[in-house]
Amino acid sequence: MTSGFLVQNTNCVFRANFHTGQGKWDMNGILPMRPNKVLHSYQRANFNLLSGFGFKSKKDTFKYTGTQRPGVLSPKRTVPDSIVKPDYWKDGKPKARPPMMPWSIPTNSKEDIDGIRVASRMAREILDMAGKSLRVGMATDEIDKLVHEETVKRGAYPSPLNYQGYPKSVCTSINEVICHGIPSTTTLLLDGDVVNIDVTVFYNGYHGDCSEMFCVGEVDAAGKHLIKTTYKAWQAAIAICKPGVPYSEIGGVIEDIVAKEGFTTSKDFSGHGVGKIFHNNPYILHYKNRDNNGVMAPGHVFTIEPMINEGKNGHVMWRDNWTATTTDGKRSAQ
Repeated sequence: MTSGFLVQNTNCVFRANFHTGQGKWDMNGILPMRPNKVLHSYQRANFNLLSGFGFKSKKDTFKYTGTQRPGVLSPKRTVPDSIVKPDYWKDGKPKARPPMMPWSIPTNSKEDIDGIRVASRMAREILDMAGKSLRVGMATDEIDKLVHEETVKRGAYPSPLNYQGYPKSVCTSINEVICHGIPSTTTLLLDGDVVNIDVTVFYNGYHGDCSEMFCVGEVDAAGKHLIKTTYKAWQAAIAICKPGVPYSEIGGVIEDIVAKEGFTTSKDFSGHGVGKIFHNNPYILHYKNRDNNGVMAPGHVFTIEPMINEGKNGHVMWRDNWTATTTDGKRSAQ
């Protein structure tokens, strides 16, 4: 489960998210962390997928950990010229970047907050439509088509499209896929699958971001328990959000809850600020930490999006440089 917040003098007021990473900053930009390596979208190579082709081939020797495989991609979808687009829409490279220091967090004005609310509500509406459309045997490309068309219909741009070269308008992460699953024409939803759908839209200069877990057909008790535990941890994290609380406290709340159930929390991906910039400060770690990522204050808008695994907390990155799966093939939820 994921959520985004506007920190006011009282508490948090709306949901939003997009999956991204966390990193340490130096004068040259963002660097990977060790031993707890955390990936950020800016670190990814701009890996271009040819329309109509996936990565699966007769000679594919990649060691996949579960049942999911790369699929065949439909042609890249287009956005009308009349729609306002983010700065990366053409070349895939974001021009606006977060502040250098992770504890330096932008304070949004009332006008900014109003704009983020509109975009976030729009994203939530589209996510609900996508969730209601799910059925056994459905290709994930159908989800992408729906999200893309409904976003454009509302005069918005689907934020994931061409962000760092990402080829689609939504992320669909099934079973062992932790995040950033790429929709395809040959990836089908099967009875018993769990899937995360991640929708972000860019409207009138602001990104609104949200995702949710869905059960396809009849999901077993263990899968439902994973989702419910993830939701419980997410809600507990929301409950501590208020001005003056260090962002580092969120991770401990989440890890304490999921560890009691025998689950692990991914240390490789994080929540983030959202608004005029797709991924901004603060970065939200979902495990116990003492990192100085700032303190909550009025005007901050951010996401909480714990990625909780049935098994180990590491990940395997596919050759597409986007799809991250569990190392043991067990399921993940957020």
